[in-house]
Parts: sequence; structure tokens; C-alpha cells
Amino acid sequence: MTSYVDEQVQARIAAARRKIEQKKRRRAELAERRRYGLQARHAAKMRRWDKGAS
Repeated sequence: MTSYVDEQVQARIAAARRKIEQKKRRRAELAERRRYGLQARHAAKMRRWDKGAS
């Protein structure tokens, strides 16, 4: 049998784990967007260089 305190502790641990997972997911999404943005900026730079060379 678990006590009220044990249940509260377990609930807080579960909430902390959810929060950590949300942060990990958010960081992964931002990293993906950043990577895409860097690729897009590089491609735009290469297009500008091609226009300047011709």
C-alpha cells in the first residue's frame, strides 16, 4: 500500500520526466529548423555568387 506522500512524490517525478521529454523534443525541433535555415541561407548565398560570376 502506498501512502499519500509516496503518490505525490511519484506524481512529481512523472511530471519532471514529462517536462524533460518536452524540452528534448523542443531542442530537437529547433535544431532541425536551424539546420534547414543554414542550408537555405547557404543555397541563397551560392545563387548570389553564381549571379555575380556570370
